[in-house]
Amino acid sequence: MKATIERATLLRCLSHVQSVVERRNTIPILSNVLIEASPDNTLRIMATDLDLQVVESLGAVSVEGAGAITVSAHLLFDIARKFPEGSQVSLEAADNRMVVKAGRSRFTLPTLPRDDFPVIVEGDLPTSFELPAATLAQLIDRTRFAISTEETRYYLNGIFLHVTDDELKAAATDGHRLARFTLPRPDGAEGMPDVIVPRKCVAELRKLLEEALDGAVEIDLSVSKIRFTLGGESGVVLTSKLIDGTFPDYNRVIPTGNDKLLRLDPDTLYEGVDRVATIATEKTRAVKMALEPDRVTLSVTSPDNGTAAEEVPADYKGVGFEIGFNANYLKDILGQIDGDTVEMHLADAGAPTLIRQNENSPALYVLMPMRV
Repeated sequence: MKATIERATLLRCLSHVQSVVERRNTIPILSNVLIEASPDNTLRIMATDLDLQVVESLGAVSVEGAGAITVSAHLLFDIARKFPEGSQVSLEAADNRMVVKAGRSRFTLPTLPRDDFPVIVEGDLPTSFELPAATLAQLIDRTRFAISTEETRYYLNGIFLHVTDDELKAAATDGHRLARFTLPRPDGAEGMPDVIVPRKCVAELRKLLEEALDGAVEIDLSVSKIRFTLGGESGVVLTSKLIDGTFPDYNRVIPTGNDKLLRLDPDTLYEGVDRVATIATEKTRAVKMALEPDRVTLSVTSPDNGTAAEEVPADYKGVGFEIGFNANYLKDILGQIDGDTVEMHLADAGAPTLIRQNENSPALYVLMPMRV
């Protein structure tokens, strides 16, 4: 195999694929990327961790010898990063070695045969639909902070995608908070199975979307696999296994009868919570909200660091009461509200609170209170 490629093109591609590769691998081939050179001057570069696979096609300056080989992903990425800007990189593989050259630099790297490289067998992916990349990015941003990191409840370690009669819904929860995002159901998504997209796939997909926000993403899925195609034929294809588990019926925790409505500016509340939480310790992450007509008093009491309080103007007409929340969880949710008003629908100090921008916003959040 012999090919020449622009450094910038190679570097961009390797930055996409190498982040899938785990730094520590018990199986040596999984530390490598597969590079395939075709006579039509294209390269395909692939990386996998057996659960997630990313493939990118890119144009080469020239391909003098077609072929395929695998080489260390992180090493090749680090080398390409240090080559001079604007240089052309020559990749030549022979005798279990790959020679990488640019300018006056020359590296000889060990390789492993292409036949040993594992590929995720996609099988049949019967459900297929498209979403604008910007919409998919928004769906991820509005929900992924609530994904659980507890490995014991593995079925919560991802975003739950499912369709109802005319909507596509994404939900994530860790038992303390719930985030849900709703879209009109795209053409082709009817009859789609309920799926849980793993956290690592969500993170890699969001990184890839950053460079393709003005395009569309093709989504193909079955009960066990999902594939995202960005940028058409010569773009990036991300394929992932899905989490094999049952997501809980989260609708049961969305409160419907919360009768106390608090409206305020999300940025003002976020900054107030952030300030008073400065003195909070691991044990006292709770921030107390004392609600009174037209104002909320935020306070934190720490046995080690003293007390802090701040008054925030608010639109509230109900009975005064106090409720406590985890400061970080509340900030995570407030950080997702774009407008200049946030609605908090409350019941009492022990009941879950519903938070949203307004009744028409696609994103909805539920936050469990803390005892303070």
